[in-house]
Amino acid sequence: MTTVQTAPVTLPTPLGGTLVRRIWRPGQDFDPAELAGLPRLEVSERSFADLEMLATGAYSPLTGFVNEADYLSIVEHLRLADGTPWSLPITLAVSREQAERLGGRVVLTHDGQDVGTLDIEEKYLARKAREAREVYRTEDEAHPGVAALYAAGEVYLSGPVTLFEVPRGEFPRFHRTPSEVREVIEARGWRSTVAFQTRNPIHRAHEYLQKVALELVDGLLLHPLVGRTKSDDVPADTRMEAYEVLLRGYYPQERTLLSVYPAAMRYAGPREAIVHALSRRNYGATHFIVGRDHAGVGSYYGTYDAQEIFSAYTAEELGIRILKFEHTFYCQSCAQMVSPRTCPHDASHHLILSGTKVREKLRAGEHLPPEFTRPEVAEVLRRAYRQG
Repeated sequence: MTTVQTAPVTLPTPLGGTLVRRIWRPGQDFDPAELAGLPRLEVSERSFADLEMLATGAYSPLTGFVNEADYLSIVEHLRLADGTPWSLPITLAVSREQAERLGGRVVLTHDGQDVGTLDIEEKYLARKAREAREVYRTEDEAHPGVAALYAAGEVYLSGPVTLFEVPRGEFPRFHRTPSEVREVIEARGWRSTVAFQTRNPIHRAHEYLQKVALELVDGLLLHPLVGRTKSDDVPADTRMEAYEVLLRGYYPQERTLLSVYPAAMRYAGPREAIVHALSRRNYGATHFIVGRDHAGVGSYYGTYDAQEIFSAYTAEELGIRILKFEHTFYCQSCAQMVSPRTCPHDASHHLILSGTKVREKLRAGEHLPPEFTRPEVAEVLRRAYRQG
């Protein structure tokens, strides 16, 4: 009898070669008692999310908030100073007054609780207008990312961070670090995994993209962003409930993993798409879906700008394959989900609902058509809007 040897699963190498881990280890790192007399710095919700992403390795190879050389290189060249691909400056902003009194090791707090440390190695002035133009492609403060940039302090602090404890948040069952996601992928034997980023409830167009991708790979990492978003985005708890009911009824359980992505949204469109892809490489994904207007807001970015920007890197540099999809929708004449590449009919045959129209229907208590979203998902959304 011949025994078939199964080759071990080899996951993609994290960006930079090693998965960063900057989480405090009892008995191995500094004694918390040493921190009693150190200065405290309260960080925003977004900076707290950045702290977690840095410390768990989601933002590998970054070990902390970026220094001036990396900041300028990211803004101008979409790379760290050493040439490594990276497109968003992960910075910690403070006022000039705060910068003057802070130095060395600082204890970071959030909501008044000690959450980590920053060892300050450098302080430098933010180039806000330049950062807005290059990263967000606008200086318009109506853009939520630009508004947050201008509202923050003028000085950036850089240096390595330590996170005291991974905050499992509202969804502890689904809150996995990159190393934990990698463990699940390995245990399931997935040699290829496609990651899908979303900050919205999944509708039929999303489902179509995911299932097309699942025809190509072993597993799907459904990775909804649950950090800070715009006030008019659907709340994370509603979205998670919608994902759960959808996955129970319409996805193969053994080939799907629902896990939250704790980053905050910056709405940086193309630039953010790059970080979304690179960080999913760190989580162990081999493929990443980029569709229409990824991470966009308003009309600041072109429909497919977030796909085109990846040409700034070679496939070897990215280390994750980008699956580019066109806009998909339900065609009433084709009687199925289609894209402009597969449908011969004009727009009069297509069922396309804008986010504004969907919200109007939900507020009015109306049912969403099953061609747009699954009835179970529609009911979760309708109930949430009715209670809200």
